[in-house]
Amino acid sequence: MTILPDAPAVAALWRYPVKSMQGEELNASEVTAAGLVGDRGFALVDQETGKVAGAKNPRKWPGFFQFRASYVTPPAAAKPLPAVRVTLPDGTCVTSDESGIASLLSAALGRDVELTAAAGPAAGPAAAAEGYDVDSDEVLDFQMPAGTFFDCAPVHIVTTATLDRLRSLYPAGRFEPRRFRPNIIVGTGPDAAGFAENDWVGRTVAVGGSVRLRVFKTTGRCVMTALPQYDLPKDPGILRTAARHNNTMVGVYAEVLAGGTIRRGDAVTVL
Repeated sequence: MTILPDAPAVAALWRYPVKSMQGEELNASEVTAAGLVGDRGFALVDQETGKVAGAKNPRKWPGFFQFRASYVTPPAAAKPLPAVRVTLPDGTCVTSDESGIASLLSAALGRDVELTAAAGPAAGPAAAAEGYDVDSDEVLDFQMPAGTFFDCAPVHIVTTATLDRLRSLYPAGRFEPRRFRPNIIVGTGPDAAGFAENDWVGRTVAVGGSVRLRVFKTTGRCVMTALPQYDLPKDPGILRTAARHNNTMVGVYAEVLAGGTIRRGDAVTVL
């Protein structure tokens, strides 16, 4: 359920406990320099290559979006992460504190993997992952920020104005937020139109009473946006529409200037 505000406000919050798996919608979350507490706290690591596994390389890892992850208990800042529960495509559930989780995940994915917790930004080093370039038809390696499983930044924001604009450009497509995996969906109100957050780059976004985010770049999209997710079909038109009308950009990346707690319905102000 999303909130439809008259003025910019938090419409929805999402956390993704395991990189590239389906996540969990939240009513509230603590925010630290590392983003929403527990976000991308875990990832699967390919035991053959040592690289982080994920949906950015769907040829190697098909069906990643059919896995769902959630925390057994809510994570808290400055405390060890609780166990994470993974629901496999066949409905089997397993938690990270069970000894057989690696075997179950490996069997389901067809490759030997290990569920690994992020070391934390201060611990490093940077982990490597693979992405698929649809233009060159090549698999490319990229480095994630040291000690994390983020592609680029700890917070990803998308506005309802952008989603509405994409829907108007390609009515046959289902531009649901989960295709773009944002942390914060900002309901931009009835007066906003187009790709609203493009104009936020270089500015500070205030969320609620204490959280301050610095937006530093727009978010380039990849093949992940077109992949099937449960009831969402495969649809290359999703990515093509973003490419034709906004240079493949959907949403923005931000770093955390000041932490705190954010909640659905919190006011959002671009300073």
